[in-house]
Amino acid sequence: MGIWDKVRETVGNELIEIIEWNNPPKDTIVHKFPVHNDQIKNNAQLIVRPSQVAVFINEGTIADVFGPGTYSLNTKNLPILATLKGWKYGFESPFKADVFFVKSSEFVNNKWGTQNPIMLRDPEFGPVRIRTYGLYSKKVIDAGAFIKKISGTEKDYTKDDLVEYLRDIVISRFTDVIGESKIPILDMAANYDELGKFIATRITDDFAAYGLQITKIMVENISLPPNVEEALDKRSSMGIIGNLNAYSQFQSANAMEDAANNPGGEASAGIGMGMGFAMANQMGQQMLNQPHGQDNAPAAGGPPPVPGATQYFTAVNGQQTGPFPLQTLKLHIEAGSPTKDTLVWCEGMDGWTAASSVDEVNALFNAGPPPLPPQA
Repeated sequence: MGIWDKVRETVGNELIEIIEWNNPPKDTIVHKFPVHNDQIKNNAQLIVRPSQVAVFINEGTIADVFGPGTYSLNTKNLPILATLKGWKYGFESPFKADVFFVKSSEFVNNKWGTQNPIMLRDPEFGPVRIRTYGLYSKKVIDAGAFIKKISGTEKDYTKDDLVEYLRDIVISRFTDVIGESKIPILDMAANYDELGKFIATRITDDFAAYGLQITKIMVENISLPPNVEEALDKRSSMGIIGNLNAYSQFQSANAMEDAANNPGGEASAGIGMGMGFAMANQMGQQMLNQPHGQDNAPAAGGPPPVPGATQYFTAVNGQQTGPFPLQTLKLHIEAGSPTKDTLVWCEGMDGWTAASSVDEVNALFNAGPPPLPPQA
């Protein structure tokens, strides 16, 4: 009996005859084939399925790499391993090697995003902080390089094991691209596709060094801090409102309508009084600015209020109203409010004071016509 026949008889049941990776888990990139005592039978069958690559490693050195197909393992099909082993004239004995299967299919929907805000200088808003996130797709294009530099001798290596490492590369390149692009914050949403293409170009070499190819990258969102977005919303609201005076009149009309529908409420009383003051003030200003005609109507192009004329604020139901010139304030008094006990204030006064204690305001309460003379 020859020596190799005796080897076969001794360890025949422990030798591997078929090497394949059936039903690989969806997220697993690299799988180490479990070889009992690392012994593979001569002429064992290697089955590499579509979207797989088989890598043979001898004592930490990448040896032979096989693409999809079926192979009979011998010195002809293992030229590098045969050289490393020193098999000059072929071999008949079992041999040892680590066998790794690597998926070459595309892994999609890998998430990336900023853990910390990115500082940028925006041409409109100045220094700002942004956050961003998106998705990318990748695949292994060099199984040997990927095992050597990334997965190592791990039994199973999944795409989740890559997330944090690759995310740092993506964010670093994204920061470079976004900083160099000089795209204003408000215009970024219209350039998501372009930004994704720029990033993909920048990280091609980084991924290739690890045996990877990035097939697609998408920017899904770029956002500002909440307080900045709130201020931006207010700014947008002002732009939509447009004419603030017209908007205030519209809001006042709605408030008066609500007050009319609830005449008994305290809130409606305060709102009605405040709206009355505002309308009286507007009417007074219109009367002052109208030209005078035959019926004492103001003439077209009449003079504006006298510069430097005193204007008073009033306190009604705990709310500050005004300022009102004396002419408008007189109209309010004739309408029933303010009263002599109402607090008033104007520039130069130390504090709020009752209307009856301010001479020129108090005079407005006694500005009615004198009594009619007795009839003869």
